[in-house]
Amino acid sequence: MATHEHSVDSTSADQSLRKLGLVAAINLVGFVIELIGGLVFGSVALLGDAFHMLFDALAYVIALGATVIARRSDPGGRWSYGLHRLEPFAAFLNGVLLIPMVLYLVYESYQRYLSPVEIDTTMTLVLATGGLLINVASVYVLQGGEMSLNERGAFYHLLGDAGASVAVIVSMLVIRFTDFYLVDPATAVVIAGLIVWSAVVLLRESGAIFFQQSPVEPEEVRSSIEALDSVETVEDLHVWALSSQITVASVFVTDSTTTLDERDALVTRIHDLLESEFDVTHATVELMNQPHEHTLT
Repeated sequence: MATHEHSVDSTSADQSLRKLGLVAAINLVGFVIELIGGLVFGSVALLGDAFHMLFDALAYVIALGATVIARRSDPGGRWSYGLHRLEPFAAFLNGVLLIPMVLYLVYESYQRYLSPVEIDTTMTLVLATGGLLINVASVYVLQGGEMSLNERGAFYHLLGDAGASVAVIVSMLVIRFTDFYLVDPATAVVIAGLIVWSAVVLLRESGAIFFQQSPVEPEEVRSSIEALDSVETVEDLHVWALSSQITVASVFVTDSTTTLDERDALVTRIHDLLESEFDVTHATVELMNQPHEHTLT
């Protein structure tokens, strides 16, 4: 009887953890610097950029913690898949926690609209430029080679952070040359919008995992399997994700094999196809000589 190993590439996972850990540390340092600068020099836009950076850092930290816990928890017993669902739960929690941050930024922006305050544009420009450099450094750490889903998500967040830093720099230049201080709270509201966008992305992605939306197109999977020799039809197919790095599938196939060796070889080919073309890391494949009805009630 053929056997098939279900595993996740530990080397690439370790590299992803190191990259995300370094980016989280860089962003935490940047948050502290910009937070102090925003409070001392009076820029609510700089505070918004700081909170945006904090959100990304916390997202990486929580994701890292969830990933480490999941990897150290051995599947078995009533936790047959281990604790890999912690990752989407952490992402959902991050999205929910953004709500009070956005409310605070909007409230502070409204207060600044009612009572504009003088801003030290020189120091704010220096700190915002430093924030932009931090984002550029983080992008440099992540780029290169094939990025994991977590790394791609971090990459896009960092691009948003860079845009927020540029917005702060532009607003400070406007204030410096025109004394139009209302551009500062207006910029903070724009950054709050970026944070809301990040929250929606997180909630959508984590919700897709929780509600078991297929991460690949099922019809493409079905067509690829049915194109294999000895496969007659795919009677039942389910593909879902436990986390951003673990995709699971169950496949019921009617086949024309006549010997046990042929059946074992076909099962192996299906496993290899699912793993190589669709990144399915854990699959259950069942061969049947005649169709069998599979229904969900």
